[in-house]
Amino acid sequence: MSQTNPQAAFWNSDAGHAWVENQAILDHMFAPFETLLAASVHAGEHVLDVGCGTGATTLAAARQAGPDGRCTGVDISAPMIATARIRAAQAGLGASFVCADAQHYPFDGGAFDAIVSRFGIMFFADPVAAFANLRTATRPGGRLHLYAWRGADENPFMTAAERAAAPLVEVPPRLPGQPGQFAFADAGRVHAILRAAGWEGGAIDPVDVACEFPAAGLDGYIGRMGLLGRVLPTLEAPRRREVIDHARRAFEPFVRGETVHYTAACWRIAARADVIRR
Repeated sequence: MSQTNPQAAFWNSDAGHAWVENQAILDHMFAPFETLLAASVHAGEHVLDVGCGTGATTLAAARQAGPDGRCTGVDISAPMIATARIRAAQAGLGASFVCADAQHYPFDGGAFDAIVSRFGIMFFADPVAAFANLRTATRPGGRLHLYAWRGADENPFMTAAERAAAPLVEVPPRLPGQPGQFAFADAGRVHAILRAAGWEGGAIDPVDVACEFPAAGLDGYIGRMGLLGRVLPTLEAPRRREVIDHARRAFEPFVRGETVHYTAACWRIAARADVIRR
């Protein structure tokens, strides 16, 4: 795995460890997507989970595929893959994990019946090359079932911390068209990527998914995740606490009692590997 890839360097640094530290909160938060993706898996299938992180979706797919299936998670982050392997062993599931960039990894041709992803596909340096590689790894008639974020303006929860903290600290900008959380916000661009990569019958549908997690985890989420989470570790403790307290007020509209509630505005992306291009 080449560290010359900026995404590899990023996800193998503090960002990857932040996801591991917040695994329980993130799994709780994104549990509806785990359920939706697992429901698309059939018994006995071979499934690839792209950008699998700490493995929740891969393990859910493995349970659904059953003992005759095979589920593999791939992610560029060594800390997250290490955690996923531990979780699989503890669960007694036969899921396997590969620490690699799915854009370049030499998967066996036609190895998978289905490719799934929970927010793991927006970070490729060359999305067309990545989806072409995934197409090669999928058997004829195999399918994609993916979720990606729609635009930042439709996801106020995801941008609340950085917007609130902007008067206090310099937060890295989101660069349009670059790899990142909202890189697939433009459905037309996603259609073009799928077509160019050899996928057929692409369907990209807006879905709004209700998500929640315990409010006790909010400070940890603010302090370690997202763009603000990149900045806070560089601050002295008193200043860091000040910024977190300020940012936390921006989340008040999302807190009801002991629970944080928000809507994830996403694309559900589906396509099939029906035609082998020559």
